[in-house]
Amino acid sequence: MRLLLVEDERALSYALVNMFEKEKIDVTACYDGREGLEYALSGAYDLIILDVLMPKMNGFDVLKEVRKNKITTPVLMLTALSGEMDKVKGLDLGADDYLAKPFGFSELMARVRALLRRGQSTLAIDNRLSYGNTELDLANSVLKSGTNEVQLSQKELGIVKYFFERVDFVAHKEEIITRVWGLDNDFLSNNLEVYISFIRKKLAFIGADFTIETVRGIGYKLQKK
Repeated sequence: MRLLLVEDERALSYALVNMFEKEKIDVTACYDGREGLEYALSGAYDLIILDVLMPKMNGFDVLKEVRKNKITTPVLMLTALSGEMDKVKGLDLGADDYLAKPFGFSELMARVRALLRRGQSTLAIDNRLSYGNTELDLANSVLKSGTNEVQLSQKELGIVKYFFERVDFVAHKEEIITRVWGLDNDFLSNNLEVYISFIRKKLAFIGADFTIETVRGIGYKLQKK
């Protein structure tokens, strides 16, 4: 999981980075709003934690630009502005949650986990996952859209399942390979691109309303057309 932390209080930022890393979370830390916006617009993060009162650009303006550019990454506002109107403003601009300072790390982690769960699709009773206009039948390894369907190989099934369980996340190449092929393998990331290409063609064949987009230098994400 990749987390973007935009917080200008260096001492707090260092402490949070240290605690997140202990939780095996990969963190990018920024110390002003303009730099934070640049990183946020990459779409490469699973969650953004965003302070409000920052130099160069305040958190509300950062959030506004993030949503204006159709970045759907969950955003948690983390700020000393705890008044009701400040919370309302943040939520109206597209924040997913709001946590006032001071706070406990355990509460912060609980909110982080809750936001990440919102971005994941849920497994239905009949062993199916869905995204957009497309359904994945896990029992039969079949991808369906309307009346169209296509058979998936076991590895293709593993890759599509990984994406459907993390519909708003950027999937890292190494994580996909580890989940689908296991830890002890000599599978190359270049070979993964071949599988992704096959899946893209199958999505197009059944008329899916999304594709798998490459995020340069990182991995892939689902992208609505």
